[in-house]
Amino acid sequence: MLVRVVIDQPWNVPADVLAIPILGDLALDGPLGELDRRSSGELAALAAFGEINSERYCGTLVKPGDNAARRLLAIGAGNAAELDRETAVRIGAAAERRLGGRTVRSLAIWLDPLAAVLDGGADAVAGLVARGVVEGAFDPSTIYRDNVTTSPPRLDELILISGSGDAVALTRAAERGVIMGEGANLARTLSNRSANDVSPEVLAEEAWTIAERHGLWIDVMGPDRATELGMGMFMAVGRGSDNPPRMIVMRSGSEGQRDSLDRHLAIIGKGVTFDSGGISIKPSDRMEEMKMDKSGACTVIAAIATVARLAPGTPLLAVAPAVENMPGPHSTRPGDVVRALNGKWVDITNTDAEGRLILGDAMTYAERLGATHLVDVATLTGAVSRALGHLVTGAFAQPATFFSDVAAAAARAGERYWQLPLVDEYIKDMESWYGDMQNSSGAEGSLVKSGLFLREFATRPWAHLDIGGTGYIRKATPYAARGATGVTHATLVELALAGAA
Repeated sequence: MLVRVVIDQPWNVPADVLAIPILGDLALDGPLGELDRRSSGELAALAAFGEINSERYCGTLVKPGDNAARRLLAIGAGNAAELDRETAVRIGAAAERRLGGRTVRSLAIWLDPLAAVLDGGADAVAGLVARGVVEGAFDPSTIYRDNVTTSPPRLDELILISGSGDAVALTRAAERGVIMGEGANLARTLSNRSANDVSPEVLAEEAWTIAERHGLWIDVMGPDRATELGMGMFMAVGRGSDNPPRMIVMRSGSEGQRDSLDRHLAIIGKGVTFDSGGISIKPSDRMEEMKMDKSGACTVIAAIATVARLAPGTPLLAVAPAVENMPGPHSTRPGDVVRALNGKWVDITNTDAEGRLILGDAMTYAERLGATHLVDVATLTGAVSRALGHLVTGAFAQPATFFSDVAAAAARAGERYWQLPLVDEYIKDMESWYGDMQNSSGAEGSLVKSGLFLREFATRPWAHLDIGGTGYIRKATPYAARGATGVTHATLVELALAGAA
């Protein structure tokens, strides 16, 4: 898709569709009034009819009249005072998705209404909206089918229109946004692929292909090496399946290299390609969704590739422990005690609390490879969804200064997080008769306990992002298809790029 920036008025720019953001009450004056005049009053008439309003992501197709575009698309952007970066991304996505099933080759989006109120102005809007258009084009129903008539259109050209500004800077911002969106869609595609398609071995093969494409160092560890190294928790989860586990390690920059912030940042993603729960088997209801339990791994694999595209050579480590959690003759049993890579003995009381096991060994291994700062991403708990729903990602971190860095990256990315407390008093509930701790200890405070468990494997600044509620959605929205969301990809990229030279 070609991205083109035009410094002009929106009514002068030819395109198949011109998207017009509507903020607040429809005031048909200035440029918006001119668009209405040239449409022979269609915008005003549809607003009076109640068809056009500022409800977020509500899109209405309008006859163009004398405007240069073949169709107008009024897209609700909410109240001006509440416009944020997340909304800007979703406006681009909603515009693209509203055109599903239509023959559209060129989409123009008028930036000025958003740029007038969003912090960062036209440059920020150009990047966010372009990213949104790319993310809005994602349709998981096309992964296995060739012809899906309702899919968002495949654009030949995205035209961003600004009444003023530096076209070169705006183009640069938009192209960055496109790359960010493509990275998120890569994560979503991998996450959505079925368990009979993507095993741990296949995920490792995909990572290898991505690494070669972007000039990244990669190492893939099989069961023998993992056992020899002492990854007892990782192997406890992986040994039950006929599909053997893989520890995937990718690196940008040289071994142990520090970035401009004196970090060797590691991003670590949970890669359970299918989670039956193991011997502690899950209920059958919605078990088909457990192919999504690899979303954290898919996200970090995509994120390091995105960083390599935007700032080649930026020091960054990605670790993706990939396993299939299945019952079988070699499966770990509740009550088994295993030794973690860091030497702790863990009493596995629930084989369905497996994500924290593979992440713990992966975090220790990342530190052994020189990581100075850790961020792990995982569809770890159902409790986070019950607490925060599907729109806010739960976060744990230590120290507070490092979470501030993560939160700043999230603000730039337009993603929402809520930090949860690490309450030390709950550690007593995790005590074991036989080991240093249990991996699960009942429903009360289970979300906090999951963070406390992972903290035992971090000796460096660390953040844990629980995407159990936000990693995938069950119903389509105006701005996203059902399935994997790619959440945290943009935050991880922004966090890494903060240290780019």
